[in-house]
Amino acid sequence: MKMKRNARRLSHRGHATLVAIATFAATLSSAAQADEAQVERGRYLAQIAGCGDCHTPGHFLGNPDMTRFLGGSDVGFEVPGFGTVYGPNLTPDDETGLGTWTPDQIVAAIRTGVTPEGRVLLPVMPWPNLAALSDEDAFAIAAFLKSVDPVSHDVPGPVPDGEPAPSFVMRVIPPGG
Repeated sequence: MKMKRNARRLSHRGHATLVAIATFAATLSSAAQADEAQVERGRYLAQIAGCGDCHTPGHFLGNPDMTRFLGGSDVGFEVPGFGTVYGPNLTPDDETGLGTWTPDQIVAAIRTGVTPEGRVLLPVMPWPNLAALSDEDAFAIAAFLKSVDPVSHDVPGPVPDGEPAPSFVMRVIPPGG
């Protein structure tokens, strides 16, 4: 009789443990789905914002290299009075991309046009428009950027006005210029 009671207790404890494990696993699964949904939202927003246009090698030459998606442009924008800028590497590569940036730092750069190092981004990067993003959308973009495959690509620049650029450049010429 005592053995049956102990077996029942063990069985009950085992059941409680299984329920706890299942609940924990469901919570993790739910969090993973939420993260996945956030990343997918960020992918969608980055696509409609055209991030890949300025930040994927080959795009401006008519042949985007999707194996280096968001790995940084190989074509610069020359902006009179500012110099030449290249779309930087937005992948989570620690050495040449945003790998060491936190989501908060990515969102701040998207919204304010200022990098964690204090460098001001030129309006070629449409941060004044992106400043209107909701927190949810801005952090979705950051989550997406952190999720893409890292690409090791050291993008040149910015190159000061009047100095030679290391690769192809598109010139922005103001009216009357």
